[in-house]
Amino acid sequence: MDLAELNRKLIAAARANPPSQRVPFAFEKRIMARLTRPLVPDYRALWARALWRAAAPCVAIMLLLSAWTFFAPAGSASGSDLSQELENTVLAAVEQDSTADWSR
Repeated sequence: MDLAELNRKLIAAARANPPSQRVPFAFEKRIMARLTRPLVPDYRALWARALWRAAAPCVAIMLLLSAWTFFAPAGSASGSDLSQELENTVLAAVEQDSTADWSR
């Protein structure tokens, strides 16, 4: 169907059926009550929007760090294993406490 013909038919149908002048009961009171009611923020929607916006930068950082660790030369550090250094750092406090307990 031609777009101009469809437009003409829709305009003719709208002119043949004019809107009613009758207003529903207490319509203005319902509208005024809705306007004066305070808006309640939807916290779930705010959190969801913030988390979705944060997802893209997190993925970009993850990809950047993954590429860095994949393409980094093996001997770029002091020759030691990063996982071993991390484990020693994390468990350093536990090891100090255990040696302090045994020395008593």
